[in-house]
Amino acid sequence: MASEQASEAPAAGSLADRISKPDETQPETKPEAQSEAQPAEDAEKSGEADQTDGAPAELGGSDLQEPDYTVEVKLSDLQADPNNPLFSVKNFEDLGIDPRILKGLSAMNFRKPSKIQERALPLLLSNPPKNLVGQSQSGTGKTAAFVLNILSRLDLTSEKAQKTPQALILAPTRELARQIVGVIQVMGQFLENLIIGTAVPADSDSRPRKLECSVVVGTPGTVMDMIKKRIMVASGLKVLVLDEADNMLDQQGLGDQCIRVKGLLPRTIQVVLFSATFPEHVHQYASKFAPDANEITLQHEELTVEGIKQLYLDCSDDEDKYRNLVQLYGLLTVGSSIIFVKTRASAQEIEKRMVAEGHTVASLTGGIEGSQRDAVIDQFRAGQAKVLITTNVLARGIDVSTVSMVINYDIPEIHQPGRRERQADFQTYLHRIGRTGRFGRVGVSISFVSSRDEWNMLNQIQQYFNTTIQRIDTKDWDEVEDIIKKTIKTTRAQGTFGR
Repeated sequence: MASEQASEAPAAGSLADRISKPDETQPETKPEAQSEAQPAEDAEKSGEADQTDGAPAELGGSDLQEPDYTVEVKLSDLQADPNNPLFSVKNFEDLGIDPRILKGLSAMNFRKPSKIQERALPLLLSNPPKNLVGQSQSGTGKTAAFVLNILSRLDLTSEKAQKTPQALILAPTRELARQIVGVIQVMGQFLENLIIGTAVPADSDSRPRKLECSVVVGTPGTVMDMIKKRIMVASGLKVLVLDEADNMLDQQGLGDQCIRVKGLLPRTIQVVLFSATFPEHVHQYASKFAPDANEITLQHEELTVEGIKQLYLDCSDDEDKYRNLVQLYGLLTVGSSIIFVKTRASAQEIEKRMVAEGHTVASLTGGIEGSQRDAVIDQFRAGQAKVLITTNVLARGIDVSTVSMVINYDIPEIHQPGRRERQADFQTYLHRIGRTGRFGRVGVSISFVSSRDEWNMLNQIQQYFNTTIQRIDTKDWDEVEDIIKKTIKTTRAQGTFGR
């Protein structure tokens, strides 16, 4: 059985296009359309639920419900034909992978490869190993693709090999790292002697132990520190994966750490980058980080996200924001909800006030000790905490199936010192609201607006995505409740996304 070793140790495109450019040509009665929108609970009852790209079902993840799209492949070998049947696969069995891994895939309810997996897996698994840069949204099977590649390349024949890191996965947050560990545990559960190690920031009172495992999942700064202190041996690594690679390479600090980590690894390592979006400047950077890489891109112009109804709430000031949030509390607990705020101090203050008034909420920010963060996200996944207040630390990659509402208590913005006009952060907005309406489910996002600057940023978002965000009137809370409950209860949200 796989075990986790406790080592206490974008720009326009992609998701933006999916929300702002729905395909109106496909009738909703088409069988395929119905299956895409089928609620997860219906799929589970029918026994036909496919597993997720993100968290496995054991961790409360969503079902993978794959929409139509075309996968474009660009091979680093210009003489090769990307349309050659050798570069596509219709069945996992055709890949010649270990039967025990196939058994793990079956346990995850993967019956056949998703479209991204059809094209990515033959390229990932080819020998000698080649680098890969993949642009692929959540819900398309990318996590399972790079995990399958890693498990297929492990040597677990000796105790020394089992305790020597052979693959490294880097993620921007400890929460996403732990989610990936969950996928590895489920897919690799039939591989005897598979040991998974985590390299995430340790609690201040704990001493890191030597990482003796075959797969390491961690955050860049901690991994770099562990390699330098020889807590982690890097000489045996064969595969390096960056998940949410655009964020990792573009974010100040993380990009430098990723480069330094790569400089400490064997030159022959296979580099795999996956991200939902690759802005041009990041793509150029990625091609240097993973030289001579095969590239996979989803042609996503036809995609839609029908499932997120975008609303906004007009508030007179910050105190009015808080009053409206408290008024919304009953609706927040219909399913699970995430409240996004700008700063750790705001998260702590809102949590403190709401708890004092008798409301049950949880808070998760980067300032909380690691083990406490783990406990909070586990409670949220399990439904013990229904309302989670957080900063952008949870904006990317986290998959919790029960989330039906996202609150932008503070509209996300790009920090630009010295600039007079405040600039909305479009990609963070999309990643935030993407925590709800996951894979065929429905959801609501509500943005709070309390100043002219915030109103301007909301307008920037509407113009950028060519969409209308509907105002809800707080003078009539019965109507507000009716709008939200109707949306959550329908099988498909009827939001106006550029229509």
